[in-house]
Amino acid sequence: MKEAVANLKDEDFNKNIIVTSIDAVANWARSSALWPMTFGLACCAIEFMATAASNYDLDRFGAGVPRATPRQSDLIIVSGTVTLKMATRITRLYEQMPEPKYVISMGSCATSGGPYWQHGYHVLKGVDRVIPVDVYVPGCPPRPEAVLEGLMKLQEKITQETFNGPPVVPFLRKLLGNKTA
Repeated sequence: MKEAVANLKDEDFNKNIIVTSIDAVANWARSSALWPMTFGLACCAIEFMATAASNYDLDRFGAGVPRATPRQSDLIIVSGTVTLKMATRITRLYEQMPEPKYVISMGSCATSGGPYWQHGYHVLKGVDRVIPVDVYVPGCPPRPEAVLEGLMKLQEKITQETFNGPPVVPFLRKLLGNKTA
């Protein structure tokens, strides 16, 4: 054993040892294996299907296996017009997702109400009014390239996270009277 240790050089250690933080490893794993939930509301859902198809290959970003249940998802991509009736369902699905969870608002309807924002009494004026949004993808509907860019922006955001405590959710803070959620 002593001979084996004596034969090791500093360069051998530099090639085989990585020093990093737990946050960096966890963030790398989370950003490289996102599990999106299949949740399409309108025409933007068709563009998300195109993004997940073979031409754009969502799999190479680690998010190619959409799940049909919130319990197995850590990413919800809200794509399409969100009505007030659907807003309660989105909130329920978001609450059922395990931590950490992420939200991409895809398209102008999900982001700001789209063409219905002014006269649509039944349309939510942005999904960020009911759940916190991490990345906004503009367009009507956004091209698959824009969706992929939004996914890459989310991955960049995930790699910068620190896990010192529980996440603070803005709408819960409002409900609790500005206390930490």
